[in-house]
Amino acid sequence: MELSLTPEKVRWILIDVLVLVVSVALHEFGHAIVADKLGDPTPRKQGRVTLNPIAHADPIGTLLLPLVGGFMAAAGGGIGGFGWGKPVQWQPRNVRRGISMSTASILVSIAGPGMNLVLGTLIALANTILVSAHVIHHHDAADQILVFATNTNFVLFFFNLLPVPPLDGGHVAQSFMPYRHRDKFDQFARYSPFIVLGFMLIPQMQVVFSWPATFLATHLYHAERAIEMGRDRKSTRLNSSHITI
Repeated sequence: MELSLTPEKVRWILIDVLVLVVSVALHEFGHAIVADKLGDPTPRKQGRVTLNPIAHADPIGTLLLPLVGGFMAAAGGGIGGFGWGKPVQWQPRNVRRGISMSTASILVSIAGPGMNLVLGTLIALANTILVSAHVIHHHDAADQILVFATNTNFVLFFFNLLPVPPLDGGHVAQSFMPYRHRDKFDQFARYSPFIVLGFMLIPQMQVVFSWPATFLATHLYHAERAIEMGRDRKSTRLNSSHITI
């Protein structure tokens, strides 16, 4: 395998890692802030109720592995990698009264992917506004980075909702699982790390989360840009109908 790195590829590898660090930090912050709001002091005591990426970064999963994956992919003609953040520790038994542990587990679990959905949507909205205002232009470097960041967060959203432990979707599935089937689910969970690895490494399995992420990003951009174009046309009509005396 010949490692052929150009300055452009190195730049995108570093952008990939930077976007992942920020996105993972928001993801883990989502878990921490919801657990904190539900009454569990554990994340706050461990310094996880913060937007500081360092508090949520895992040296191997957030930095080393994405870098290595990026360089390996570059050697094969592509750019990319995968990784994870430091898991947020929390205690369901500490949630305040009136909220069941199952409900708390579902809320804390979906909070992480929910942050990625919100972040990806906000980035797409900001990108659309900047392009509409001619601050940046379609397909220039800034536009490509923002589109990439949007896609990355939507991929994280759909990937983490897969109903496979230890992903967030696995915790949600476990909370909804009837007690009579919990033993079977626990048996399934023993092999789930290999299933997760398959989703990350096998292209045919990646379609399960990459396709809906691309679909959502594409249609979101189309909708936002259609709205902006509609506003521009309305503004043009108002200006053309203005009578100067």
